Amino acid sequence: MAARRRAQLEESVARYLSQLDTADRQPPSEALAAKTTHLREKLDKLKQEMERLKEREAQMLAAPDQQISLTDPDSRSMATSGRGSGVVGYNVQVAVETEHHLIVTHEVTNIGNDRAQLARVAKATKAILQTDTLEAVADRGYFDSQEILTCEEADITVTLPKPMTSGINVKGRFGKQDFVYLSEEDVYRCPAGEKLTYRYTTEENGLLLRRYWTNVCQNCAIKNKCTTGKERRIARWEHEHVLEAVQKRLDENPQAMRTRRETVEHPFGTIKARMGATHFLMKTLPRVASEMALHVLAYNLTRVMNIMGIGPFLAAIRA
Repeated sequence: MAARRRAQLEESVARYLSQLDTADRQPPSEALAAKTTHLREKLDKLKQEMERLKEREAQMLAAPDQQISLTDPDSRSMATSGRGSGVVGYNVQVAVETEHHLIVTHEVTNIGNDRAQLARVAKATKAILQTDTLEAVADRGYFDSQEILTCEEADITVTLPKPMTSGINVKGRFGKQDFVYLSEEDVYRCPAGEKLTYRYTTEENGLLLRRYWTNVCQNCAIKNKCTTGKERRIARWEHEHVLEAVQKRLDENPQAMRTRRETVEHPFGTIKARMGATHFLMKTLPRVASEMALHVLAYNLTRVMNIMGIGPFLAAIRA
């Protein structure tokens, strides 16, 4: 954003300087003098704007996440469904139960993605419901190996799809899902039937990864569909079985993601309709969190009244 704005300012400065050069080549006149004065005033304002931009850029680079918001210091850039698009605002997390579509818990954050939210929200939901186990369904934006493992260790069964981040499938080559892990032998079987054996373990982004490959790739008849390198290598996380269990649950219940949409999008759609599809009215994280809490309270009260009826609902309150 800063680079684009700087380019716009530099373009304007160049245009005004060109106009001044043109004015210098014309005969002096009162009108020309007024125009020249006006152009110099514009140049002074542009120079001031460039100085302000330079200061803002320094502040932005000094920030921990290299972001600053001039209207709300707590708001941050959030990705939207449009490719390459975004909005400055807040990220609202909700957990919704499937039977009555009541919001069990919610949280407002200024973290721009959902990858680090799964375990915290799921554990908060489990605590509120006071249950020993919990089944949670989330979308692919929540997929994070460590978060899923944390849920597993907290007796929370997670179902969610893994995002396809590799470009291999786009290029028409085999993906990791085309390699079958044989736990008894601790090897991977490739699409050609060869076995990739364990070679060594490395650490990457805090995860211990076991590396597998075979030396027969050079003579493979379908190598061009697999890799452009000397051999195809497969990495396996030390807790990969947890992720495989997640994928198995999704394969066995393909309607899980439809259930998620019908459950979670219901309260979001209702709340947005009541807000008039507008922005939050408050600024700063604590105030926005309070505003969202009121929206959630109003939504849940309406749901309970619709489910129970107003009379029984008031009787339950009095009791």
